[in-house]
Amino acid sequence: LAVPWCWRCSPRRGGAACPSAGQIRAAFLRFFEERHGHHRLPSAPVRPRGDPRLLFVNAGMNQFKPIFLGTVHPRSELAQHRRVVNSQKCVRAGGKHNDLEDVGRDTYHHTFFEMLGNWSFGDYFKEEACSMAWELLTEVYEIPRDRLYVTYFGGDPSLGLSADEECKDVWLRLGVPASHVLPFQLKDNFWEMGDTGPCGPCTEIHYDHVGGGRNAAALVNQGNPDVVEIWNLVFMQYSREVEGNLLPLPQHHVDTGMGLERLVTVLQNKRSNYDTDLFTPILDAIHKGCRAPRYQGLVGDADVGRVNMAYRVVADHVRTLCVCITDGIYPGFSGAELVLRRILRRAVRFCSEVLQAPPGLLASLVPTVVEVLGDAYPELTRNANQIKDVINENEAAFLSSLERGRRIIERTVQQMEPSTNFPAEVAWSLYGSLGFPLDLIDLMLEEKGISLDSAAFNELALEDAKRKAGGPQAGQPGNTNTRLDVHSLAQLRSSNVPATDDSPKYAYALGQHGHYEFSPCQATVLRLYRDQSLQKEVGAGQRCGVILDRTNFYAEQGGQDSDQGYMIRLGQQDVLFPVESVHLCGGYVIHEVTAVETLRAGDQVQLFVNEAQRLACMTNHTATHLLNFALRRVLGDSTEQRGSHVTAERLRFDFDTKGHVTVEQLQEVEQVIQDLIRKNEVVHMAEVPLTQARRVQGLRAVDEEYPDPVRIVSLGVPVENVLTCDSKAAMQTSVELCCGTHLLQTGSVEDLAIISERQLVKGISRVIAVTGGRAKEAREVGQCMAMEVDSVSLRMKQRITSIPEMQNLSKEVGQLTKVVASTAMPQWQRRELQTTLKALQRTANTAIKKLELQQAEKKAQILLAKYCNQPVIIDTVPADSLSILMKVVNQLCDKSPGTSVLLLSPQASGEVLCACQVSKKCLPAFSAADWAMAVCTQMEGKAGGSPIVAKGSGNAKGMQGALTTALEFAQSKL
Repeated sequence: LAVPWCWRCSPRRGGAACPSAGQIRAAFLRFFEERHGHHRLPSAPVRPRGDPRLLFVNAGMNQFKPIFLGTVHPRSELAQHRRVVNSQKCVRAGGKHNDLEDVGRDTYHHTFFEMLGNWSFGDYFKEEACSMAWELLTEVYEIPRDRLYVTYFGGDPSLGLSADEECKDVWLRLGVPASHVLPFQLKDNFWEMGDTGPCGPCTEIHYDHVGGGRNAAALVNQGNPDVVEIWNLVFMQYSREVEGNLLPLPQHHVDTGMGLERLVTVLQNKRSNYDTDLFTPILDAIHKGCRAPRYQGLVGDADVGRVNMAYRVVADHVRTLCVCITDGIYPGFSGAELVLRRILRRAVRFCSEVLQAPPGLLASLVPTVVEVLGDAYPELTRNANQIKDVINENEAAFLSSLERGRRIIERTVQQMEPSTNFPAEVAWSLYGSLGFPLDLIDLMLEEKGISLDSAAFNELALEDAKRKAGGPQAGQPGNTNTRLDVHSLAQLRSSNVPATDDSPKYAYALGQHGHYEFSPCQATVLRLYRDQSLQKEVGAGQRCGVILDRTNFYAEQGGQDSDQGYMIRLGQQDVLFPVESVHLCGGYVIHEVTAVETLRAGDQVQLFVNEAQRLACMTNHTATHLLNFALRRVLGDSTEQRGSHVTAERLRFDFDTKGHVTVEQLQEVEQVIQDLIRKNEVVHMAEVPLTQARRVQGLRAVDEEYPDPVRIVSLGVPVENVLTCDSKAAMQTSVELCCGTHLLQTGSVEDLAIISERQLVKGISRVIAVTGGRAKEAREVGQCMAMEVDSVSLRMKQRITSIPEMQNLSKEVGQLTKVVASTAMPQWQRRELQTTLKALQRTANTAIKKLELQQAEKKAQILLAKYCNQPVIIDTVPADSLSILMKVVNQLCDKSPGTSVLLLSPQASGEVLCACQVSKKCLPAFSAADWAMAVCTQMEGKAGGSPIVAKGSGNAKGMQGALTTALEFAQSKL
């Protein structure tokens, strides 16, 4: 391989001749592609496709998991690869692998990084993999050999695994000194994909930054920053079974991973990833855009004011934002979207408060990130403008909350007693109402030398989770602060307290770029309600109901969840009163609030609704109307609504039906809804007299009391047209009586997927559906599940003669059946897959029985020929399971009715299986159950059965004694 640049990787390197990160990445890819015949694949998106267990793609091997698991579709492009190389975009933030809170504190943690990797799928193995790695590092990258150390798996007696001497010998043959080839235990040098599945020993290559001829073997794997791992080569040769035992894989694979950032640090002779050209252009751009001193690489106490930490956080996080937004992950409110929102808000806070940068700095860094990474990942270049728009929009939304949150923290700290924890209720209001990530709250408090009362915070989070899990009835009868009793209602009316004007809840409009804008609302506290009594003042820390003269909060009614948000007192921006739930009682809207400070009747407040939660409820409520219409269109006009519940996460709809809803009907319902979404119909809403509304032909209403006037919601047809005499418009679209909040156009629903449909009781079905991104995710998961089922189906059709192979397929079918039953995906697809899987399970079971019988017959023939009609046969035979062993015994006794048989079968795990059958001629003196018990007791095991057949197991150590016991027992009974 002609090296496309000249540099010398020696202790003196670091001058102008150092290779760039782009050259280093390109050399890796070209080395494997051109010299060693690997197929070069592009990076997969960081948004995992169809794997609900992953928030982000966090390793190079994620896209190849189907190959390792043996579930890859035999006809897919992926199945054709034998050698592959790529540079994979990876994000480790949230979930099991989470580096987010460490980023910035040191010089090597990142949320986004690039993983260079080469793979072999049943092609080359240890010798070739180690040889290629050594060649690349020492000949192409010219890393001095004396600075490299390699580790290998030193074995684990408890698992019956010996040391990986094969790997050790490969390294020694390559010329690595024995003092640089080091054994390590399971924790460091045995890689597992999960609790079950492919696994195997690995070998790691470590680099000594100091060098100078010293021996740094004692520092390997000790967490020393001078000696770092740069490459991990995993040899997948085992499969971890559900029982915990390891079985050899039929095909061996190689999976290697080398972090580009760490490799570039080595080759550019730096000690910090942030000093390489992957980061320096971004750090320079940050300096130009802010008022902070230039980056100096300081950490810990030396980093006064955390300025250097801020540089590292912003540089890292803007890379992550660019890659995630490009790959379709946007800041949001659940899963990966929520993690990205935390990342963005963390970066905004460091830009604004530590670096003193003006708004817009974060988005201004996007062109620099594109310049650094765009050649390797051209999708970044194509999406640069969109990335900037998303960042600017989310930054603007957070900046006002950030300033308010900072003032709240400052005020709270001033009022705190010395040496006390930060109050959990204030932290909870920052988290729930202003959208402050918990790690950001911890960080801001840490800077002030204060800790959060974590136990109390977790208790509040638990209470909130319980309240949400309780559904529409949560907080009703048991919550005395939101349910006005009859005496309090009478008192309010006798005191001439007016009913709450809640019309501002409908005050919203579509603004620029299709975003909803919610009008602000100012109100006066009229009364406070606590412990079933009306009060004019409530003290700090107390939970109460707040009655206002007007509100823009939606109270829980009509099946739609209430709004959440917060209120602040006018003129007091640094005190925030979280609104946890809202209820309507006798015309009064009661806001459930925890008073952070004393709250009084007469206080002027400003109300802030949680806009994201409200918009999600609006989307799902409009989608509920679409679903109601589609069900009636597909199942018939007699289909009537029996109930519904709308939350920010999903919608539930109950309806009467004459029979089971079929797969085809579910598909048709979804199609009708998608047609209405594509048309982007206007959602018309108006209040009309109840008597006039009830005359509308085709009007949808449930059996409940409606106010007069009543609100009509009509899709695509103006309300005045629906109300005209003899209008049939309501027969052709959705027209409902509804007090809920709705989208203004159906296109904003984006998509709807029915993820569950079941009969509650005879004649009434319940549907659960999701919309927007959740619906898209459900469809992707469904497609991936369909591919996995199709793959199993094709492999089942191949001629399989191995019982373990067929048993593994049967297990795979069982596992897929569980996943399909429990994972959110389109219900019509779930049912189709369940039908297929049920048939596959029957096929697998039949095939296993057939193969077991064939195997048993062969073994029985051999034993019959060996013992030739003797009255007792006692022997050991290889058998993969107790089922097969029992079949061999049965076959022998069928073919030789006068013979009594006992067979033992030693297993690789150290267990011995036992099966026996006694000839009927020998009964009752000779009992199979007693025979098996005597033999298995000798092996420190157990047995059971009937006088004719019995089975059991024991320990291999006692097997020879057990054979003697078996013969002696039989002789004593015959």
